[in-house]
Formats: sequence, C-alpha cells, structure tokens
Amino acid sequence: MLAKRIVACLDISNGRVVKGLRFENLRDMGDPVERARRYCEEGIDELVMLDVSATLQGRIASLETVYRISRNIDVPLIVGGGVRDEADVLRLLDAGADKVAVNTTAVNDPLCLQRLYERYGSQCIVLSVDAREVEGQYELATHSATVRVGRNALDWAREAQDLGAGEVLLTSIERDGTQAGYDLKLISDFSRALTIPVVASGGAVDADSFAKALIAGADGALGASVFHNGALTIPAVKRHCKQRGLEIRPC
Repeated sequence: MLAKRIVACLDISNGRVVKGLRFENLRDMGDPVERARRYCEEGIDELVMLDVSATLQGRIASLETVYRISRNIDVPLIVGGGVRDEADVLRLLDAGADKVAVNTTAVNDPLCLQRLYERYGSQCIVLSVDAREVEGQYELATHSATVRVGRNALDWAREAQDLGAGEVLLTSIERDGTQAGYDLKLISDFSRALTIPVVASGGAVDADSFAKALIAGADGALGASVFHNGALTIPAVKRHCKQRGLEIRPC
C-alpha cells in the first residue's frame, strides 16, 4: 500500500502567500519561500503552489515564484494557476514544477488533457476540481470558484481521468478556509469513483481532520491556514495519522 501524503498549500497573489474564506477576503500570510522551507524542514510530503489571481488576470502562474520556491525545497512541487496550453505547462515545468494543475482551460478544452498526457505523461498532470454540492449533485466551478460551469464535477473528473489526468486536487468550495473539517462525503464519492489519486483540500482544522480525510479515501490531505497560523505542525499531524493506523511517510 502506498503511503498517504500530508500536503501544504501556498496560495499566491502578487508574490505573497495569502488565505481567505471560500476563495474571498484574501489576507497576507507571508513570504512563499520562507514558508516552503519551513514546511520542508518539518517533513511535508508535497507542496502545492496555486497562483489564485492568475486566471482572473489572464496570465500564467508567476514563473519567478515557482523558480524561487523550487530552488529551496526537496519535495515535489505542484503548481497551478492560469495554465492556458501545453506551452504554459512546459514553462512551469522548466521553472521547477514537478506537476502542473489545470482547471479552467481543461474544462473549456477537455482534449488539452489528452495532448498534455501524450506530451508529458500523466504523472505530472493534475486536474484541479473546485466543487460544491447542490441539490444532491456536485457542481463544478472555475476561475477560482467564481464561475459556475453548469456540469457535474464527478462526471467531469471521470472524463478527465480517461483523457489522461494522473491525479485530482479536489477542493470543497464550501469548506475552503473555514477550518470546519473536510467534506468527507465529497472525498469518499470521488475516491470511490476514480482510480487515480485524490488529494483533498478545504476545511482542515485539527490533526484528526487529516486522518478522517485519508480514511475517507483521499491519497493526500492538504492544509493551508492551519499550518500558516501555527495551529498545527506537520509532525503532529503525521504522528496522529500513524496512531489512527494510517501508512504515513516519516518526517
């Protein structure tokens, strides 16, 4: 059995780490390189950098920030934000990303996932899914969760998997930044429906919330605010997950 992953997320805007509530009211949380270094020293398994203003501003994620972070860490780096085509993926990989997350572009042009798979392989293509439950269905959103797409997010994830996506970064829009616990039903439904790994995001509150997300089926559980504000440390999360019987990488 593959070990479960504890993941830290750096939401970036104008070169700074930010965090808000349900993608809104962003506040400054520090320098991305400083935080990336610290999380690596604590034993994080993977880092996610999401340039949250890139798509809205019609640009690719900051290559300079990707470069600065990647040169200061020794764990895989997933980068997302404003990816428009295969050339943007190459730019991010060249800047130091190990995996690239795509969302809006893939929704608008699903076959781009097949082209990316054929060019780079599924191992570095991550589908970012922002979803909320509406009348018993999972609704898909794009543009940093500001645009409702009008299609079923779970059906879309299945289609993306078939087209070549190698992993899903699944964010609960309603839980993002709330520290109210992960949406375990969302995680379970996606994990059971897909054969590719699912990384759960949105709602981390304490060490047990990470364990619950992993037990629900996620291959990785992502935290942001709880790490940024010092409420939790990565070693504490990992110790608790091990106590719950989960296979976790050592710090």
